[in-house]
Formats: sequence, C-alpha cells, structure tokens
Amino acid sequence: MMGAMTCSHVGALPRSVAPESAEGCVDCLALGEHNWAHLRMCLSCGHVACCDSSPHRHATAHFGASQHPVMRSFEPGEDWRWCYVDSAIV
Repeated sequence: MMGAMTCSHVGALPRSVAPESAEGCVDCLALGEHNWAHLRMCLSCGHVACCDSSPHRHATAHFGASQHPVMRSFEPGEDWRWCYVDSAIV
C-alpha cells in the first residue's frame, strides 16, 4: 500500500493468527447486537471487533485493554493493517 510504513510492532506479531469469530464483532454479539460498520482483527490474538465508525468502537477498546498494537481489516478484499501505537497504516 502506498504511503504505508513499517513499525517495530509488525515484526513482533505471531506468524499467523486465526480469527476468534467469523460471525462478527465478538463484543457486540455478546451484547446481543449486530450493529457495526466494519470489522477489525487483532493480529496478536485474533480478537474480532468493530471499528471506530461503529457505535461501540470495540477494536479500539480491545487495544486499550490488551495493548495489542496491530489490527487488520477483517473486511472481504481488504488487507491493510493499523498500528495503534504508531497511529499509522503499516
């Protein structure tokens, strides 16, 4: 991706991680909700959560609770990654 940078956090990620759920945002589903805009997957543990355009912003909440730095888009056809620590697409 043009303009993407490499951060030190990418090198520390596991080689691969399986998504915790293919059904949607794990945290929204636990609340009985299905109202999210886009999904993100944590590249440290596979937690699937909703983006900041969603009402609950669970992906950012996951970073806050876990300090796992990098999420990737969990949308079909997208493969970009976001580092919360560096505030950058990586």
